[in-house]
Amino acid sequence: MFSPELKKGSVELMILSLLDDQPTHGYELGKLIEVRSAGEIQFNVSSLYPVLYRMENDGWISGRWVEKPGERRRCHYRLTRKGRDVLADQRRQWAAYTAAVNLVIGGSRA
Repeated sequence: MFSPELKKGSVELMILSLLDDQPTHGYELGKLIEVRSAGEIQFNVSSLYPVLYRMENDGWISGRWVEKPGERRRCHYRLTRKGRDVLADQRRQWAAYTAAVNLVIGGSRA
């Protein structure tokens, strides 16, 4: 498993990326992260909700309560226009950062 610091530094990017695909609720976000990472990244759902609340307060996402017959009421989150802008910026930063780290830790030495 990865260190909590690595997960903490990338959770917003993962959530925004998943919500870019489709609106969903917190529990499903946790499951999607686990599935798409082949089980390598797991979050306790209770640790995702504070991040979701903060992202909603920052205007990156918006939540809407949905009730379906036979299911419990859930808050479905979607990206806002501001969230899409933040996602684009975070993707650029992540790509630049990982490229720079790879230069430092790269395999061969000439």
